[in-house]
Amino acid sequence: MEIRFAAKNWAVLRTLFLSSGALLVGLAPAANPRPGRRQPQQQTTANAPKAGEVKLNSKDGLKYAWIPPGTFTMGCSPGDSECLDPEKPSHQVSITKGFWFGQTPVTVGAYKRFVAAKGTHKPPPPHFNSGWWDENMPVVNVSWNDSQTYCQWAGGRLPTEAEWEYAARGGSTDARYGAIDDVAWYADNSGLQRLDSAEIWKSDPASYKKRLQDNGNGTHDVAQKRANGFGLYDTLGNVWQWVNDWYDANYYQSSPSSDPPGSSSGQSRVLRGGSWGSFPWDLRVSYRNDVGPAYRGSIVGFRCVGEANIP
Repeated sequence: MEIRFAAKNWAVLRTLFLSSGALLVGLAPAANPRPGRRQPQQQTTANAPKAGEVKLNSKDGLKYAWIPPGTFTMGCSPGDSECLDPEKPSHQVSITKGFWFGQTPVTVGAYKRFVAAKGTHKPPPPHFNSGWWDENMPVVNVSWNDSQTYCQWAGGRLPTEAEWEYAARGGSTDARYGAIDDVAWYADNSGLQRLDSAEIWKSDPASYKKRLQDNGNGTHDVAQKRANGFGLYDTLGNVWQWVNDWYDANYYQSSPSSDPPGSSSGQSRVLRGGSWGSFPWDLRVSYRNDVGPAYRGSIVGFRCVGEANIP
């Protein structure tokens, strides 16, 4: 399976490691954006929860943070030289309703509660969490349908792509809300020793997957890195996250300015955030990736939205 983004003026071929051996292939530049942040633009009412206020979901045992309504610029961040065509044009989007958003990706422990309640089966464990022994790691090897079914059981749904980016930015207008090593697990820092993933791919791409496996790269317990302005963890890195939308590379050219629902049809679903196996340039809050909804991989997880209340 290969997914290629069409882009102009990119010089370095890059790939994203997947446990199944499939490759998500695109093009990337050399420069890195500089981190920064600003306070979220918020619309509040007297009785609404405060931005970042946390509530425990009694159904899945996870914490959810309140994301207030507001307006933000979606797509390529100012000064980000790594943007691809599907991230353009940048455009103003209003999120008119607040929502509860998983403070972390769904964990193994939470997914086990779902399995027990529904009488279904756990996905196959990845090599770095054999037997699902670490319940604080994100669950992986879940399809889009698995993820949506879990969210519905937990009292919510998968986020739209616009909701995900608004929440993941946490008020920041930059490509990342902080220095990459402070906020994310990715290919360079998710293993036993630090790697230079870009150099490995440039010099010996055939060994990329093996180098990561030999180095013990994989997911880490959630909420170990710095949170964003809404108190959310792991919005960048650790695991790619399913969102509700069908993927359309040209969607931003005609996207509604208020609560965009995404394309009404397509062949693949959108993934956001990058993962433990990603190159640094994938870990940008505007970056859009996609894969078929039936795909299961050790780099893919998810988190849920609750629109008004959660159990």
